[in-house]
Amino acid sequence: MFECVVKNWQGEQVGQKSFDLRVAKEKTAVHVVHRALVRQMTNARQGTASTKTRSEVRGGGRKPWRQKGTGRARAGSIRSPLWRGGGVIFGPKPKQYHLKMNRKERRLALRTAFASRVNDLIVVEEFSEQLSRPKTKELVSAIARWGVEPDQKILLILSEKSDNVYLSARNIENLKLIAADHLNVYDLLHADKIVVTASALEKIQEVYSD
Repeated sequence: MFECVVKNWQGEQVGQKSFDLRVAKEKTAVHVVHRALVRQMTNARQGTASTKTRSEVRGGGRKPWRQKGTGRARAGSIRSPLWRGGGVIFGPKPKQYHLKMNRKERRLALRTAFASRVNDLIVVEEFSEQLSRPKTKELVSAIARWGVEPDQKILLILSEKSDNVYLSARNIENLKLIAADHLNVYDLLHADKIVVTASALEKIQEVYSD
């Protein structure tokens, strides 16, 4: 069971919020979270890097010069890897980067990563109604009132997408906005502070409780 203070739009403490998530055992927690992080970053690789071998480079069918008598080194093709513009030896080819991890393990790693950031967690009341129109300046001021430094990386978690909040947040340099049901290990560990609405916290508990 984890306890957090709830703050309102003005940054005042207005109550307590508790949540309960089943996390990994202390001995295995780091290993499980690390595996999930490596899997996420590996699966994000496109694997589209590609170079041409000497057989794929265009041209080079004719022998540049005769074998003997010129005083120059023997050459059979201008597309030799030794030549400028020639093929590439052992260069990259398109490949699939994919690591598998059981669904239960992934969700356990996600819950463990989230619970490990409880000291950097800021729970706030639902504030979408406070932004009658997109206004980045007002959101920046609210974030400062909640206790976040200007140069800190912020992860803002909402229960559902709000256009006014999204348009207000998209121009803040160090802020990333995600929905409660789209959490991932990298973003949870990368942020300096995690700001989550009370309704999003309930949704996290609902979606990831099993």
